[in-house]
Amino acid sequence: MRLAVLASLATWAGATLLLSTMRWFSRPPLVERLRPYAPGGLGQREALGMLSVASFTEVVGPLSQAMGERLARIFGVSEELAVKLERLHDTTDVTQFRIRQLGWMTGVLTVAALVGALVRPPALISVLLLLGGPLLAFLIIEQGVVSASAARQRRLFLELPVLAEQLAMLLSAGYSLGSGLTRLATRGTGVCAEDLGRVVSRLRQGLTEAEALREWADVARVGALDRLVPILALNREGGDLGRLISDEARAIRRDVHRELVETMERRSQSVWIPVTVATLVPGVIFLTIPFIEALRLFSGS
Repeated sequence: MRLAVLASLATWAGATLLLSTMRWFSRPPLVERLRPYAPGGLGQREALGMLSVASFTEVVGPLSQAMGERLARIFGVSEELAVKLERLHDTTDVTQFRIRQLGWMTGVLTVAALVGALVRPPALISVLLLLGGPLLAFLIIEQGVVSASAARQRRLFLELPVLAEQLAMLLSAGYSLGSGLTRLATRGTGVCAEDLGRVVSRLRQGLTEAEALREWADVARVGALDRLVPILALNREGGDLGRLISDEARAIRRDVHRELVETMERRSQSVWIPVTVATLVPGVIFLTIPFIEALRLFSGS
């Protein structure tokens, strides 16, 4: 009976929030409809109803954001969510992302409660369902963002030598740093071209090349890019910047080659694990049988 009452209240709240977004159900009052046409009324915020999606977001947003950050810290996610979303060029706000996580957790908790009420498992399994289900939903969504961010950092690291070599060629051909970045952003493809598009837009907003590139490095957080940006910042001071960038591109390519060799070595070593296990277990069995037989023989004599 309690479960039915809670489900009815949750259904009523969800239906109210859903219907509040529909114009035919929640018609704003005449004062709010005339507010944009009044003197000084443009840009003013409309009053929020007591039960609306906007008011619900303002109430639940800070709580969900604080709870999401705390859970992420507990499970070892130290990087800020805002930095990862900006790195992925995701326009979702941090509060919206945390509210979506909270919604999934609430949905999983409701399903787990219904399953527990219908099946009536043991107490330990019920506790695991009610606690582990929402946490699992939270971790799946959080891990998706972390994996996408790490994959983008890896692609940026692999594309960076080619980008540096192309930029060195353009600078040696007489291009300025700003025009070279613009050309690579408009004609290039991949992660570096997308990030350079943001750098170029920041240049058009009034930032210098060094400031825009430093913002890119702070968001990307790739070691090779952190070494490349100070060299690019010498644009107004160095005369042979193309040669310096070419040298850095070769250094980055050596880093990529070193990581590739390390990966190949680890994979070649991991191949021997099943072979070792497959040969060790039968060998131990064949050695154990004569040993036990010898012990039985000597103990009998």
